[in-house]
Amino acid sequence: MKVLVACEESQRVCISFRELGHEAYSCDIQECSGGHPEWHIQDDVLNHLEGWDLIIAHPPCTYLSNVGACHLFKGGKLNQERYQKGLAAKEFFLALYNAPCDKICIENPIPSKIYKLPKYTQIIEPYYFGEKYMKKTCLWLKNLPPLVPTQIISNPISTSRAIWYNNSGGKDRKKIRSKTFWGIARAMADQWGGASNATA
Repeated sequence: MKVLVACEESQRVCISFRELGHEAYSCDIQECSGGHPEWHIQDDVLNHLEGWDLIIAHPPCTYLSNVGACHLFKGGKLNQERYQKGLAAKEFFLALYNAPCDKICIENPIPSKIYKLPKYTQIIEPYYFGEKYMKKTCLWLKNLPPLVPTQIISNPISTSRAIWYNNSGGKDRKKIRSKTFWGIARAMADQWGGASNATA
């Protein structure tokens, strides 16, 4: 199966599919940090949306997230600059959501209602998949089954209380905080790209 993992520099989802024998590639405007540049397309992903069996996308969420909604209004007035950036982010999101591919997953936090994104299919947490953290994540799925938890961890902690999360300052802050948890990446590969669909 040919798999495109859009907006992924960590390569965690890409590597998880590769481990099952799929022809998977990450794509991002940044260099990859996963150690496999031969599996990475460094370019605007909108130039590479055709010819895939499955697209998994992690579009930037800074302006779409419900967490950032508090910055939309200043003094009771709509922050037009931030709102326009949010509309541009929505356009990018929808370009991925409507890509010419039969199977699509878009991953993002709970979105702000003001942008009226399509309704997400499910909400997952890292601790459903063997990770010890809480971090609500929405999945918009097309022709894919919802992810089934693989190992639910009791007493998970919030990512906002994690040392790696709180200390992720500077220019790499967003990159560090946006990396897909390995447990989720492997569940995606196992459940959506089982061995029977592998190319090798």
